[in-house]
This record gives sequence, C-alpha cells and structure tokens, in this order.
Amino acid sequence: MSSRLGDLLQRRGDLSAEQLARALDQQREHGGALSTHLVRLGFITEETLLSYLQREYRLPVVDLGSLEVPREVLNVVPQALVMKHHLIPTNLVRSTLTLAMADPSNLMAINEVKFLTGYDVKVAVAAPAALQQAIERYYETGTSYQDVLEQIGNEDVELVRTEDEVDLKDLERATEEAPVVRLVNAVMTDAIRKRASDIHIEPYEKMLRIRFRVDGVLYEIMQPPLRLKNAITSRIKVMANLDIAERRLPQDGRIKMKLSGNKEMDFRVSVLPTMAGEKVVLRLLDKSNLQLDMTKLGFEDQALKHFKEAICKPYGMVLVTGPTGSGKTTTLYSALAELNKLSTNISTAEDPVEFNLVGINQVQMHEDIGLNFAAALRAFLRQDPDVIMVGEIRDFETAEIGIKAALTGHLVLSTLHTNDAPSTVNRLLNMGVEPFLVASSVNVILAQRLARVICSHCKEPNPVSVDVLREMGWAGEPFTPCRGAGCPNCGGTGFRGRIALYEVMTMSDGVREQILAGATALDLKRTAIQDGMKTLRQSGLEKVAQKMSTLEEVLRVTMAD
Repeated sequence: MSSRLGDLLQRRGDLSAEQLARALDQQREHGGALSTHLVRLGFITEETLLSYLQREYRLPVVDLGSLEVPREVLNVVPQALVMKHHLIPTNLVRSTLTLAMADPSNLMAINEVKFLTGYDVKVAVAAPAALQQAIERYYETGTSYQDVLEQIGNEDVELVRTEDEVDLKDLERATEEAPVVRLVNAVMTDAIRKRASDIHIEPYEKMLRIRFRVDGVLYEIMQPPLRLKNAITSRIKVMANLDIAERRLPQDGRIKMKLSGNKEMDFRVSVLPTMAGEKVVLRLLDKSNLQLDMTKLGFEDQALKHFKEAICKPYGMVLVTGPTGSGKTTTLYSALAELNKLSTNISTAEDPVEFNLVGINQVQMHEDIGLNFAAALRAFLRQDPDVIMVGEIRDFETAEIGIKAALTGHLVLSTLHTNDAPSTVNRLLNMGVEPFLVASSVNVILAQRLARVICSHCKEPNPVSVDVLREMGWAGEPFTPCRGAGCPNCGGTGFRGRIALYEVMTMSDGVREQILAGATALDLKRTAIQDGMKTLRQSGLEKVAQKMSTLEEVLRVTMAD
C-alpha cells in the first residue's frame, strides 16, 4: 500500500523510509488517514503538516473547533466512510459538498464520497487531532448501546434463577458472552468520551440503571435489561480480579485499560451488596487530566500566596478539608509536585493510591493486616522524611502522631472531612488534640469545593438585579453573570469542566489566641475574615464575576456566610 502524501514527504526529507513504513503499518491496522498516524507517532508536527498541505495542494485550512456543522450536512456522508477515511463533511451548498480531510491526497476517499453521495466534492485541510475530536463529537464512535442491547435481545443470556442459588459455571460462561463483554466495554469507553469521573451500575427490584457522574453531577445513561445485572457485575469483577463467587461482602479492585494512542486509563472498582443485588461504582483515574499546576486550580492570587508560603515552610501542618470528590487529592498532589525536588524525601500514606507520582514514596494502606495511617506515619518517621502526606486524619492516634511530626521539624500534609476551614479546628479538638498543640503545629487550613465551569462555546449573559447579588453576599461592583445555553460541546448541560473554590485560613496571631481561648468555629471565622480570609461563598462569587461559573452553581456548592 503506497501513499502519495507519504511519498511526497519522504522525497522532501521530512520522513525516513522506516518512519513511512511504520505509519503505513499503523494505517493498515487501525484505518484512518496516514497523516493522523504520522502526527500520533511524532514523525511530523501538525503545524508542519498543515502548512505543507496548504502550500502543496493550495487548499483552505478549516478550524473544526470553532465550526458548528448542521446535522443534515453530517447525514450526507455515511458514518462508515467517515471512520474509514478520517474525514468530515462541513458544508453543502447546492450540489457541492465540502469535506475536511487530514490527507487531501487520498483520491480514493474523495471518489468514494462522490460516488455514494452524488455531489461534487471540494476539499479543505484540517489538523488530524481536531478532525478526530470533531468525529467523536458528531458521531457515536464505538459501539452504540442500542446495537448491543438488540443483539442481547436476540441471544439468550438469562443467567440466574434465584438470588440464593447461583450456578458459578453459568456465571463464568456468561461473563465471556460477547454481548455482555461488548456492553461493559461500550459503557467504559463512553464514560471516558463523556469525561465522566464515576460510573454507577445500580440494581433495583424491578430495574437496572447505569449513571455517569460528569462534572460532579449524575446523569442517567441507560437502563439495561434487569436479567443482565449478574452478568455485568461478574464481567467487571473478572476484569478487576475480584472473587465472582463472593456476593455478600464489599470488594475493591482496579482495572487498567489501554486505549488508542497508548493512553492508559485506570478504573477503581468498588462492589457493594445491596438488597437488590450488587451495586458497582467505577472511579475513572485519568493521569493525563491530573492538574499539578497550582496556578490553574482556581486559587485567587492572595489565597495562592498564603498556601504556597505554608507549604514552603520547613515544618508544620497543612490541612485540606472538604467532602468526598471536592478535589482535595488534586490540591495535595499539586503541592507535592511543587515540593518534589532531588533534595527532599517525600513519603505518602494513601487509601487508595490514586496516581503514581515519580520521585515520591507512596504507600497503600491495608487495614486488614494492620497497615493503617497511624502505623504508616510511625514507619515514615523512622525513614528520615522531610515531607509526609497522610491521606486522611480519621482518629486521635493519627492526629497525635501527625502533630508531633509537624512539631519536630517535618512538613505534614493531610485532609479532613469538615464543612469549612474554621470548623476543622473544632474537629481536631473533638478528636482529643490539645488546643495548644493545634495552635502551634498548624500552618494553614484550606477548605475547598468544585464548581462547574460555563461552556465556552455557548456562554451568554444572564442579567440579574443588584439586590440578588447583594443578597448572595457580593459587596463589590455590580456585574452581569453568565450562563451556558447548552450545545453539543457540553452535551446540552451548559457546563464543561470544573474549577476549585478555596477558603484559605492562615494561622495568624489572632486566630491562635482564639484557639487557645477555646473560641467557637463562628468566632474563629469572624477573626479569620478580619485577617483577610475569603470564604467559599466569596470565592465562588468571584468566579461568577469573572464569568467562569453561574450563581446557581455557587449556591449549589457553598453555604451562605
């Protein structure tokens, strides 16, 4: 199989014969345009390729990211052709169809489209990555659920007769049934494409439903036939190396999935026995999406300055608080990335270890054999540490060892589950820690929440009266908030992505005195605000003023001051 584009690039000296041969092999194996594989393999940059194609073929370059293609134009070219040749129709004027292609030298593809559609074809050049994103956006790539379910409907995959007696051999056979395997794969790949953070597979008495959590909110995706509940659960258990015969106890495991382009995705699997069967939750851990740059997390300038000062101190305690799924781990990892130097010994105790970080000694907790946070902390102190990170302070023992470590020349980072920064002090006191130990060991307490970001493609003004802003607690200049109207880019939700809201409470002299005097969380909050602390609600309102989030979203995730 030869390629005109490949031959031209080789003659120009941009490609070696070996590189071309390897790219052609990839094209034979996976299909698509040669240029896509050349860029993916790193043999040529998108910029070089685009400027070469534009110059050589004298064709316009189209920016697919900012283009909205009508559905009637997309329907002109069959999806099979779009996938096969890696092209997308962008415009139809009378009898002329415009195609965006990454390889305009592919005459076979152009002729095939002409023949099947009956239109004259004009070609425009598009970047391979943008083309791939557009195809994923406009076409259901992978297996459509409907196809799989129809196939299941035609095949008998009935599994269990009653809840009590399950034939293990039947179950094992069913987990290998092609439709069940395809359905589970389709759910997992769809979750990745929709940027979900969790997949919930939930059995009820008369139904089975699958929901995805996207940007912190759950959406129902499908309701497979109830009879498949054991097959789906068992298939996931097999993938995660769990015991498929054990159906009465909770189980935890991990699945590693390899995607196209050598991208790896980790799924953390949790199985919980409920009245109606086993509920499975898969947490998606995408290392490529892990944001370790502190400046991009959502800190206001002053808050970032205080937090950085606290983690750069040689000893003391830095506490991050918030509910489950509020981004505490990401904040801690970004702090560790900042501290991760050749001269620093960093050890972490985590349950579970979410991402592997190079240069950091990460320890996975195993409660069943006695390896808990307190035991790990004791061991760390015998390992000549500079920085210690403890996943969570759950009890007095862990708190006590952590505080002693902070007072004896170590920097200790940890998390707690509290509603805001000031109430964290009370939580430590309730655990049994002495007030003078809290006042002298803690450098900073940071509370956080995640708010959804307005989709940049469909952002529009959403005026409200000044009274509404004042009622919510905004004291600055009046402004016009925005909202997302909903478009294909955000799946009609009006939001795409999330940003953190931060409340950073530094241990000023005033706050320390209040702690020693046994002040309430409310008194601590007042003192901290006088010292310049911005509350979670204020941080949220600033994000609304910057047109990053909406008033409704800030109301949803923060409490009034």
